[in-house]
Amino acid sequence: MGISESAGAADAAGVDRLRAAVRDQWETLSASERAVAQYVVSAPPESLLFASAQELGAASGTSNATVVRALQRLGYAGLPALKRELASDFTSAVAPEVRLKRRIAHVGRDLGDIWGDVFDEAAERIEHARRLTPDDALRTAVEALAEAAETHCYGVAASELAARHLALALGRIGHRSRHVGETGFALADALLGIRTGDAVVIFQPGRALPELTVLIERARAVGARVVLVTDELAELYGTRVDAVLTAPHTPTGITTEALTALVVADALLLALTALDETRAVDTSHQLTALREQLLSPKPRKQ
Repeated sequence: MGISESAGAADAAGVDRLRAAVRDQWETLSASERAVAQYVVSAPPESLLFASAQELGAASGTSNATVVRALQRLGYAGLPALKRELASDFTSAVAPEVRLKRRIAHVGRDLGDIWGDVFDEAAERIEHARRLTPDDALRTAVEALAEAAETHCYGVAASELAARHLALALGRIGHRSRHVGETGFALADALLGIRTGDAVVIFQPGRALPELTVLIERARAVGARVVLVTDELAELYGTRVDAVLTAPHTPTGITTEALTALVVADALLLALTALDETRAVDTSHQLTALREQLLSPKPRKQ
């Protein structure tokens, strides 16, 4: 089998891995899976970042199901996993403004195409997250939060949205919680608030910030449990935390970075609600009563 070299991509790690996987697994692939493999190694890597499984199926003369099956035989969890590896090469070599221009060029101005591209990528990322987190990791994470005296939800930059969402929603079902978003020297004050019996949930997709190590070490030192919601940091921090939940980030920038982390947070919240329905219902009742007082405050008696 011949594999053509895309200009400027021959030394990219993601592309190299893809080509090696196709060479190694070629004899095990069916005819339709070979068609998919031949197409993905011949197409410009950048074009694969923006393609859906359906588009790749049409381009290779197969189907979206065959695309997913072929990629899994090649060692990828799915199309989002392939995109993530290729995106790493792309983002390190291409300036952000150039990536934005190419993204716009790919999407075009057709509203139907724009709508479809956003929903296709969102669906791919969510389904990828669903497959990658094992039940035992989810169970451990839920237990850590259920037993915590207080949960500290850490997230900065794009991850701040998911961390704030979890902290707010935990309070609404009767669990003490707070958002932690300080960085650098200012983080030390927030770390003092982590105590024995607490839980820490860290939202960080891919960059190994120095703050993460200090945060995890502080939690361990005082006897707090740690849940990491990430895409790429499981191998680096997995042995130092209690549970890792996978939240794949966007390979293209078409959908928001926080999308899958928000879905993971919602899964944790629903599980906690189911575990202690009485607490959740009572807290919800109190919240409703307080809102009604704020909407229609009674005049104070003189």
